[in-house]
Amino acid sequence: MSSLRHHRVIIASLFLPNTAVLGDSAPPTPDESGLQTPGFANPGSRQPLLGRTAGPLRSIVEDLRDKTRNPTPSMTPRGESANPFASFPGPTLPSGNTLTGAATAAAESLIDALSNKLTGGGSKTPGASGGASPASNGGRQYQTTHHGSSAGQPRVQRRASRSSGQRTKSRSLSSSRLDPSSHSQKFHFVSNPHCNGGLKNAVESVGDRLKRKLWVGTLGTNTDGFRESLRRSMEWRMREERDSVPVWIPDSEFASCYDEFCHQVLWPALHYAVPDAPKTKSFYESAAFKQYVAVNQRFADAIVASYQEGDIIWINDYHLMLLPQMLRDRLPGAPIGFFMHVAFPSSEIFRCLSMREDLLKGVLGADLIGFQTANYARHFRQTVSRILAAEALPKGIQLEHRFIDVGVFPMGIDVGSLTQKKRDPEVSEWVNSLRQRYAGMKLIVGRDKLDVIQGVRQKILAFEAFLDKYPEYQGKVVLIQVALQTTEENEAQGGVADVVSHLNSRFSTLTYQPVVFLHTQDLTFNQYLALLTVADAFMVTSLREGMALRAHEFVECQEKRHRPLILSEFTGSYSFSGFRSCIPINPWDKRGTAKAIHQALTMSDQEATSRWEDLHNHVVTQTAQAFVTSFLVRCLRSNLEHMQSDAISVADLDVSRVLPRYRHSQKRLLLIDFEGTLWQRDMRTIARNAGVAESPSFEPPKEAIDVLNKLAEDPKNEVWLLSGLPVKGSLEIVAEKASNVGIVAENGCFIKPRPDRGGKANWISMVANFNLTWKAPCLEILQYFTERTPGSFIEEREASVVWRFWTEKTVEDHASDWQWARRQAAEAQNHIFDSLGERYGLRIIPGSTSFLVLPNNISRSTAVGAILHPGGPARSAAHSVSWLAPEATEDTDTEFDFVFAVGKDEKLMRRLNELDNAETCSTGVKGTDAKWKLDPDQVLPALQRIAETK
Repeated sequence: MSSLRHHRVIIASLFLPNTAVLGDSAPPTPDESGLQTPGFANPGSRQPLLGRTAGPLRSIVEDLRDKTRNPTPSMTPRGESANPFASFPGPTLPSGNTLTGAATAAAESLIDALSNKLTGGGSKTPGASGGASPASNGGRQYQTTHHGSSAGQPRVQRRASRSSGQRTKSRSLSSSRLDPSSHSQKFHFVSNPHCNGGLKNAVESVGDRLKRKLWVGTLGTNTDGFRESLRRSMEWRMREERDSVPVWIPDSEFASCYDEFCHQVLWPALHYAVPDAPKTKSFYESAAFKQYVAVNQRFADAIVASYQEGDIIWINDYHLMLLPQMLRDRLPGAPIGFFMHVAFPSSEIFRCLSMREDLLKGVLGADLIGFQTANYARHFRQTVSRILAAEALPKGIQLEHRFIDVGVFPMGIDVGSLTQKKRDPEVSEWVNSLRQRYAGMKLIVGRDKLDVIQGVRQKILAFEAFLDKYPEYQGKVVLIQVALQTTEENEAQGGVADVVSHLNSRFSTLTYQPVVFLHTQDLTFNQYLALLTVADAFMVTSLREGMALRAHEFVECQEKRHRPLILSEFTGSYSFSGFRSCIPINPWDKRGTAKAIHQALTMSDQEATSRWEDLHNHVVTQTAQAFVTSFLVRCLRSNLEHMQSDAISVADLDVSRVLPRYRHSQKRLLLIDFEGTLWQRDMRTIARNAGVAESPSFEPPKEAIDVLNKLAEDPKNEVWLLSGLPVKGSLEIVAEKASNVGIVAENGCFIKPRPDRGGKANWISMVANFNLTWKAPCLEILQYFTERTPGSFIEEREASVVWRFWTEKTVEDHASDWQWARRQAAEAQNHIFDSLGERYGLRIIPGSTSFLVLPNNISRSTAVGAILHPGGPARSAAHSVSWLAPEATEDTDTEFDFVFAVGKDEKLMRRLNELDNAETCSTGVKGTDAKWKLDPDQVLPALQRIAETK
């Protein structure tokens, strides 16, 4: 982390962690720090639900500090007039009608009476009674969007859907519009309920170790009505007081980008929810993509204006997928990292997006791309390989001129801050109140958005199946569901209200309601922590999710009770071994989920404690601090590596500067690539070797053979020819004409050393102990694609396979055929990798007109490692097999006092650069790590000049 002290971090996220609210503010609370979770209610200013007074929403931290200055009442925590656990309104049907009839009304009346006894008073708590339901005023009975700057509005005045056609003036994410004409020009800052809470807490968790930072994002409120003077004032204060730069985006542009493209197109696709008709057209042909591009461009303008040399740019989440490349075009040397907080689907899903190439190319502008899990990172690499036909490697993506790192950085929580918050006396008081309120009952708690992806509908259906299968638990188990913000359209698609209505109508009694809904704006964070503490199980039923951090919070709140966690197999958290001690479920299997609920409620204390210890050990290891530190350090290192490898600083080979070292050396190793360096591929000759009729036989160029023989005549020289060609029909001919030259065939699969004293030189297999049974199914797959790709053919070798999908010399005259061939090649690569790659440990190396499939641990670099080994064929006439061990090929120590390598293999160049006595020269057009570069047609003259030197 010390390496970051010298760098400022620019954090780009769609929403700033703080927003501006017009009007006078309350006196600031000193020493703001600790855990802040956007969206929860603020207990210090809490009013009855129907009698709220206007006032700004304050942060949880401010609220908690204000409350600690007051004495604690003996019964009701902090004297809060609205007890969210006294009466639990549930969701309503879309028409706004209440859920149940007389039975529910009677139940609520009895609950009110019980609540009054708990608070020690004989009168009702205003607003706590179910009889004063907001539904009586014709409004909906629940709200899933956060309150923004005007939190004093009654909940019945819920705004229209952000996707509603009725909204013509506002794209506000808060309950009401900020209208400067009705307020003074004074403003103050509050916590932004729409920001990425996990990211905000993670950044704050590192504290002083990341002093220099700058947030870039939007306020999350309407800004069209803000005067220019007000905007400038906000910019100045945000920069000085909150280390933030607001991005000003027209309301209509933001609404189209956020509500239409991000929520209706990207969010479903990333979570495997490709919609069916009649919304298919809006999904595939979304006109809102233009606004998405415009929003990303405005972010790019703001970041470029604030960028200083040495800054690290950290771009977050799917809202800003085009931003990395926009910044790369304008800031070529800047360290840029992109982190995807949500899931990333398989290529079969992502390829459905019409703007798929634009999104992928945008993300690939970063130096480092991070994901929550290894599966999501693998999906991304395969998607890039399939759609862009780029080389996907285990560590990243190799493009034409640069390499992009792809890594896994699991997000965590700030365990220390959460532990501190749990010790607040108010949490203990709420724990006692909840235990009294639900004495003798089991509590299952969940916290999700009410959209399709979070699987709340599946959770309710599984809970109903549980009550049906285990009737003895009817009236004894309550599911408390905390609802997070979402759009009304997404909420309607989630289909939660009808199943809750059905369930409660079946099982409710005068004293019991099986499903209870709370909303984050009606629940303080301390109350939420108390809920997690008393829960007998926590349930996550997401159909797809990045990282379920709420499950991490539950684990830490259970340090005394050790109750089990029910976790969907489709969450990112479950992919880590530490979370395998949860009770895993498939949310689509309601019967299986019902059994999991029963298992959780009946689990012995010993088993529950053992499972909790495994979960706890993982949570305290995978922390927010580790996430921030590892990502930023890796991003900086990746950028430094990429900048060092740029070909801009690589000079053309100056033979006159290399010759003095060559002359004065006593033992030299010369490594020379064959194809593309000494010999340009003749597709007709390759076709003949592949069995294509009427193709000429292979004939190595005489000039190349002559220069190799002349170099090998010098007793001080060890000359090796590195090739990807097969032995049979190609390199065996070269071996006959250049007998004193060592040869590496099939990219390291076979080695022919120099002749021994008896003049013998047998080919040695580097893959003798490898499982090559993958070749048969691989050839079968390629045969399928060959039949559908005109002019293509398969080149089968001893231990590798090449598919030549393009044999024409020009592309311009066959543009449509070229596009089809490239598409088929991408499909074939993905099919081979998915079905055979991980199973057999295969590597796929794509080229411009072909791709190669070979074992993972074989390359020209490993072959050279074997050559350099003391027991290798370059050193000993009696060839030992000790150098064939994989660990031996990683050794770079050598007694050669001069090593010269020329070719295109970048892995080999990087390896040889570790030697002090090596001169490396690249003949490729990509960015290189070699010390020199040279055009292929200049290689022969340079080697001839070296060969003539005595």
